[in-house]
Amino acid sequence: MYKIVRKKSLNPTVTLMDIEAPLVAKKAKAGQFIILRVDEDGERIPLTVAGCDPEKGTVTIIFQIVGATTEKLNHKEEGDSLQDFVGPLGMPTKVEGLKKVCVIGGGVGCAIALPVARELHKLGAEVTTIAGFRNKDLVILEDEFKACSSRFIMMTDDGSYGEKGNVTAPLKEMLEKGERFDEVIAIGPLIMMKFVCLTTKEYDQKTVVSMNPIMIDGTGMCGGCRLTVGGETKFACVDGPDFDGHLVDFDEAMSRGRSYQPFERHAYEEACNLFKKEVR
Repeated sequence: MYKIVRKKSLNPTVTLMDIEAPLVAKKAKAGQFIILRVDEDGERIPLTVAGCDPEKGTVTIIFQIVGATTEKLNHKEEGDSLQDFVGPLGMPTKVEGLKKVCVIGGGVGCAIALPVARELHKLGAEVTTIAGFRNKDLVILEDEFKACSSRFIMMTDDGSYGEKGNVTAPLKEMLEKGERFDEVIAIGPLIMMKFVCLTTKEYDQKTVVSMNPIMIDGTGMCGGCRLTVGGETKFACVDGPDFDGHLVDFDEAMSRGRSYQPFERHAYEEACNLFKKEVR
C-alpha cells in the first residue's frame, strides 16, 4: 500500500498529492509516468510524475478530476493509502545538451511540463515558459514555473490573467522575430499541441510533444495507447510519451480519445452518485 502524505487543492478541479513510494522516487525522471489503482477493484490509470523527493521517498502526482477514478482518488485524504503505484514507466524526456528551450504547458498539462522545465533549468539551459489556461481561476504552478524560467509568459483565453489569447500567440511572435530554440516542448490538450506544431512547422522549429492516450498495462501489450507517428504505429507507454510533434497524427489521436467519452461520463456519474449516497 502507498500512503498519501500530502494533499493540496491547486484549483477547483486539480489536486496535488505526495505519495510514499521510495523505490519509484529513487528512479523517476522528468517525463516519466506511473500507473496507479485507488483500490483493489479500481481501474489502472496513468499519471505523469510531477516531481519526486528521493530523500523523503515521495512522488508527486497532479491530476484533474475528470472521471470515475480521479473522483475516487480525490476522495482520499492524507494518511489514506493507494492499492498500487507502479513505475517509473515510459522514456524520460531528453534534455541533455539543450541550451535554449521553450516549454509550453496547457491547463493541467503544466503539471507535466514543470518537472521538464526544472530539469532543464538545473542543467543550465535558458528556459522560456508559456503557460496557458482558460481563465484566472484555473491557473496552477505559476510561482514554481517562474523559479525555473528565464522568461515566463502567462496566457488566459479570456484575458482574466496575464495576456489574452492562446499559447501559440507569443510563440508565433517570437518565431516571427527570428528567435529559435533547440527545442519547443509542448504538453497539454491534444488540440493545443496540434496548433503549436502547426505554428512551429512554418518556421522549421523542432518540436516535441508529450502524448497521454488511454493506457491499461503500461508495457505495450494492450495496444490501447497506440498512435500513428510518421506513418508508423507507436505505443505511448513504451515508445514515448515524447514524440516529434510534426510527425504525430493528432486528428486520429483526438478521434480515438473521443470514442471513450460516453463510457467515461457514465462511470463518472456513477462514482459521484455513490459518494453522495455515502455522505447521506
